[in-house]
Amino acid sequence: MGAYILRRLLLIIPTLLGIMIINFTLVQFVPGGPIEQIIAQIEGDGDVFQGISGGGGEAGGGGGASESDYAGARGLPADFIADLEKEFGFDKPPLERFLNMMWNYMRLDFGESYFRSISVIDLVLEKMPVSITLGLWSTLIAYLVSIPLGIRKAVKDGSPFDTWTSGAIIVAYAIPGFLFAILLLVLFAGGSYWKIFPLRGLTSENFDELSMIGKVFDYFWHITLPVVASTISAFATLTLLTKNSFLDEIKKQYVMTARAKGLSESRVLYGHVFRNAMLIVIAGFPAVFIGVFFGGSVIIETIFSLDGLGRLGFEAAVARDYSVVFGTLFIFGLIGLVVGIISDLMYVVVDPRIDFEKREG
Repeated sequence: MGAYILRRLLLIIPTLLGIMIINFTLVQFVPGGPIEQIIAQIEGDGDVFQGISGGGGEAGGGGGASESDYAGARGLPADFIADLEKEFGFDKPPLERFLNMMWNYMRLDFGESYFRSISVIDLVLEKMPVSITLGLWSTLIAYLVSIPLGIRKAVKDGSPFDTWTSGAIIVAYAIPGFLFAILLLVLFAGGSYWKIFPLRGLTSENFDELSMIGKVFDYFWHITLPVVASTISAFATLTLLTKNSFLDEIKKQYVMTARAKGLSESRVLYGHVFRNAMLIVIAGFPAVFIGVFFGGSVIIETIFSLDGLGRLGFEAAVARDYSVVFGTLFIFGLIGLVVGIISDLMYVVVDPRIDFEKREG
């Protein structure tokens, strides 16, 4: 197993490098880099120094054009444009910028945001609690509901219970997350009906003044609607996966043998079937968490005014803040690849009979 893990760890390097190369190359063809953003602000606001901060360093993805290539730059001094290019690192060829960027990333130096006086790492850490809250609670609730429901549906396969629950989770899966989030706001956050939950934020303004119990209740009061909106679509896939896994195992010979020996149905289900049926479900927990952690958070965070990683990535892409875009891409790409290895290890923990080295051989 150690050799398999070592091979997977070594594969992270070329995989992550390929991800960065593809995205860096694509950005070279995207119009409107950070210098264009600054020029637009200058033309619109008349403030030459508005939006200019101390440095993106070598994390620039686009740019490197001459003064004549910048729309709206005709009224600006050539020296000013040159200083901007040097400040953002766009005075160098793309290959040199990419190599410098990757060298900095290898030393865990992700630079600073172009338009905020804060490092990329500090910015990510600042937004992390919101995304962890949504990802962790959404994943836990999905598992706590979907696994018992999937087992029950497998046991009652073909019954009215199985039919109407299947219809309910399919309808829930079909509802777009943003639409369900808006519905929750209208119904329960002071829209046209009840004002039960707060409209925005992760905590109240007087959070620091509350007691420990008050802080706990305030926290859960604020996250209820965002977590429900994030979780609703996860029930369908996980519930049906659990049901189908149990149905496949129930039909196998060892289950019939266990029943023939006189074992109770609960002993058969939870003593024999559960470990094999839950293999694919439990082992996929890290991947599910990362999927909820990164996927779909932009809309949910925007609707509920939560300042998390989803909004950070979206705003950085819109503003062409390439130091944040590529820094977060590298960090989260690395996390995703490591989580893939953890998922494989989870298979071994759940079922020690699995040997990836023999399967590869």
